Amino acid sequence: MNPLQPTSSDAAGADASPSFRPLYQQIKALITQSLQSGEWKPGELMPSEVELAARFKVSQGTVRKAIDELAAENLVVRRQGKGTFVATHAEERAHFRFLRLMPDEGVPHHPDNRFIAVLRIRATAEVARLLELKSGDAVVYIKRVQSFDGVPTILEELWLPGQLFKGLTAERLVEYKGPMYGLFESEFGTRMIRATEKIRAVAADAAASEHLKVPEGTPLLCADRVSFSYGDKPVELRRGIYSTARHHYQNELS
Repeated sequence: MNPLQPTSSDAAGADASPSFRPLYQQIKALITQSLQSGEWKPGELMPSEVELAARFKVSQGTVRKAIDELAAENLVVRRQGKGTFVATHAEERAHFRFLRLMPDEGVPHHPDNRFIAVLRIRATAEVARLLELKSGDAVVYIKRVQSFDGVPTILEELWLPGQLFKGLTAERLVEYKGPMYGLFESEFGTRMIRATEKIRAVAADAAASEHLKVPEGTPLLCADRVSFSYGDKPVELRRGIYSTARHHYQNELS
């Protein structure tokens, strides 16, 4: 018997059982486990739907439905005539997925980075709670200013689990020319899958005034983000202070 396939009695009670998951979602979970374990690396070609159907002993249609959901969640990418690939932050199309600040005019482009601090510190109680660490555990703290066309626009602070990001230094961040998430993926094996954000309006304090070159009290946007890897594991806490004089925060709702 296929352990994934519900029995007739299971199927009869499926609607009533809160633990029941359609077969394609069970296949999706198994594929996600393989992604999480690193069986298929970012950018790699995955087995075909036929091969996966044989592996999991289900129909090709069930596998296709699972892949459809994974593609919708940006975990995999379908390429016409080539197959399905593990999504990677190195792709151009992925660069703006987590950078939500868009110019009021012109084409979106990558900001220039100036790193103010890259330190290994102990997690405060709040940082530890959000990253599911113990208070006092080591975290990598990064503070940077991002500028568009020479205009400082984003002041960011990041906290990363120290165990996951051993060896992350200011020198490595400066010399890496791609998006930061690409570095996290390629050198530290940590891929950001999704994020939750809380956004509120704030007034520029002395630090924001200094780094963003705006008067104290200037209205700014503050976004607190927790990013998650496979298995809903929190792997980054980020606070961004945005100047919206020439930019706006853009999100797509679906």
